[in-house]
Amino acid sequence: MWKNRVHLRQQTLLAIIRHYSRISPPPPAYADPVIRVSKTNIAQLGGPKEGPKPRQLLSLPPFPGHPLPGKNSASGQPGRVSAISWVKYYFDEIADSVIQSHFNKGLVQMECPSSEDSYVDKEQMKPMRKIRPNEVMAAGARVYIPVSVAETRISKRYDTIPSGTLYPNADEIQYLQRLVKYKDPAIMVLNKPPRVPVKGNLPVHNSMDALAAAALSYDYDEGPKLVHRLDRESSGLLLMGRTKESVDQLQWLFSDINKGNSSCKGWNDACQATYRRYWALVIGSPREKEGLICAPLTKVLLNDGKTERVILAHQSGLEASQEAITEYRVLGPMISGCSWIELRPVTGRKHQLRVHCAEALGTPIVGDYKYGWFVHQRWKQMPRVDIEPTTGKPYKLRRPDGLDVQKGSVLSKVPLLHLHCRELVLPNIAKFLQVLDQNSENLHPVVRLKPDLLRFVGSMPSHMKISWNLMSSYLV
Repeated sequence: MWKNRVHLRQQTLLAIIRHYSRISPPPPAYADPVIRVSKTNIAQLGGPKEGPKPRQLLSLPPFPGHPLPGKNSASGQPGRVSAISWVKYYFDEIADSVIQSHFNKGLVQMECPSSEDSYVDKEQMKPMRKIRPNEVMAAGARVYIPVSVAETRISKRYDTIPSGTLYPNADEIQYLQRLVKYKDPAIMVLNKPPRVPVKGNLPVHNSMDALAAAALSYDYDEGPKLVHRLDRESSGLLLMGRTKESVDQLQWLFSDINKGNSSCKGWNDACQATYRRYWALVIGSPREKEGLICAPLTKVLLNDGKTERVILAHQSGLEASQEAITEYRVLGPMISGCSWIELRPVTGRKHQLRVHCAEALGTPIVGDYKYGWFVHQRWKQMPRVDIEPTTGKPYKLRRPDGLDVQKGSVLSKVPLLHLHCRELVLPNIAKFLQVLDQNSENLHPVVRLKPDLLRFVGSMPSHMKISWNLMSSYLV
């Protein structure tokens, strides 16, 4: 009797215990809501953590299909350029190891016809495929790469010249010499910081021409001379000539005079390939992603009788006007009401890019209060909480630790002008001064092997780097 009771109790216990197979374990039981603890040991009440945010892609220009400036093409294979060479050429200031790691991770993509190996990017809505670093570029091919490849370390020091006198001291001379990106016997290229005038009158002692004459002469009797100008508030590559012959050639090159054909074909091709590219952050986004602005400019005098203002010329043709042409291209989607665009001026007029962005495109540059004051008054700056574009849910921007936003960035109360001359391509003046003066057959082999074109890329100033990182900080 006692044994039967024990046996019945064991059967009852076995019926209560639930057995699970090791092959198919039970599904986990989720608690709703889930309590997560962040790295700062602060518990937050919310739903399960979502997947990675979408990646913002930066579009490179279509591949031109000819050898890159300063790159010698392979013998017998003209125009044969690999994908990694094209990306390294476009991002000249980025370390090669960073670009190589993006290829290794499969983050570099290319537009392609729809096929089995391609997939449609949700944000770009175009068939994309991953490319290998040694893949040969075809003419017109467009490469997409995450914006993280262009992110650089944010400088905690403000980019201003500490000089207030015409005679800089030793520390100021060293600072000015660090701005020099390139120099040869004919030219000098500097990366101008913002809020520094290029050409100064007598009261202005810290202009770039005065400081260059005092601190950047090196072993020459005189300092370099200006051949083109940048606005006081803008930044970027500034070209200067070191000799009278080079200054004359560069001023002629950047003028709007119809350039006659020379007997030297290399010089003619190099002059046609000369261009400048700017990066700007604008409020809003142009309707068309790329295009050509042909809008003549004229100057008007304000009511005070002293201040001049550049505006778009009317079609009546009564006032004197100058032809102004600008190519533009949108670099990425609009984030928090702003978008990055690339500008290529075909003509060089005063405040051409600022007026074309504000009046022709209707998207003034961030920090341009002269031509975009009314838009800045209505503009709602980037909020602390933004909306994720695919799900429509708010998320928090992840800022770098110790970042001070009061440095003229897009989050500052009074942002600085976000206009930067990033890229400059021009003929090798030092080479062609010898080529044009001598017979090409009598040239030294070393001179003949020098590249016909020179290309320079200038890194953005601190306030634009901060804005770039803040606008892309939510990306993976």
